[in-house]
Amino acid sequence: MAAEDEMKSRVLVIGGTGHIGKHIVAASVRLGHSTAVLIRDSALADPAKAQLLKKFVDSGAALLKGDLFDHKNLVKAIKWADVVISAVGPRQITEQTRIIAAMKVAGNVKRFLPSEFGSDVDRVHTVDPMASLYAVKANLRRLIEAEGIPHTYVCCNGFAETYLPSIGDVTAIGAGPPESKITVLGDGNAKAVFVVEEDIAAYTTRAVDDARTLNKILYMRPPANVVSHNELISMWEKKAGRILQRVHIPEEDVLKWIKAEAVFPLDILLSIALSIFVRGDQTNFNVDPDQMHEAKNGLSTDVPGLVTSP
Repeated sequence: MAAEDEMKSRVLVIGGTGHIGKHIVAASVRLGHSTAVLIRDSALADPAKAQLLKKFVDSGAALLKGDLFDHKNLVKAIKWADVVISAVGPRQITEQTRIIAAMKVAGNVKRFLPSEFGSDVDRVHTVDPMASLYAVKANLRRLIEAEGIPHTYVCCNGFAETYLPSIGDVTAIGAGPPESKITVLGDGNAKAVFVVEEDIAAYTTRAVDDARTLNKILYMRPPANVVSHNELISMWEKKAGRILQRVHIPEEDVLKWIKAEAVFPLDILLSIALSIFVRGDQTNFNVDPDQMHEAKNGLSTDVPGLVTSP
């Protein structure tokens, strides 16, 4: 085994069958980390998840039985690892306190990456329902810091697979490009960031052994991926060869919509979009190198090393 391989951390992924989790598992294996995925017994009974887990095993990843509510096996799995990456979904965000408790017992974790993978929860300005979830994530950060757990918070901003198929129209996510009209929240000029999931995973797994990201926030804001909604629409119009009618909704109307009319999941999407597309929370601040680290290279699935902010 090469010396470089011997230095690579063993990575445990919790939530590995989820939207971003499956990409993180693949990237971790591809980058040469000994990789394990925490799985519940019920995962093997789900045909789609069972197929994905087989793919993990075939690629070289290990499967470790465990559950956030099974403290004994959770501690056992964590003791195997050097680095723990949580990619659990919104319904399990609060349960990450159980991971922290297990890491304190295990006593061996060199770094914890909690489930964030979005905007910086300490710098967002939105309303419920997402405001409450962001607050939970922020409180989890404070707990990690108070417990003295080495960490990296990953702020990848917008998932490309979520926002780009509908050209940024959050009222049409999952429906593909609009036919003739597109909804634009606010004036459409706030800058947002869209990153391909494979690249998010590659940056994340590159960071686990990078001393420059230890106890810092890792930002993914490559210049080519920073665009306003208006710019995104114009790019699509140029490629598609047709023009969309832009229907602008002022901020005050977006707030009324969220409060009075929107239902799940549109209420969540709108409250996220308020932060991103109206208030520009992904780009309206500068990176402080004492607390943050920025990935600035051009993106590909073979991401080069992280670059320190100037």
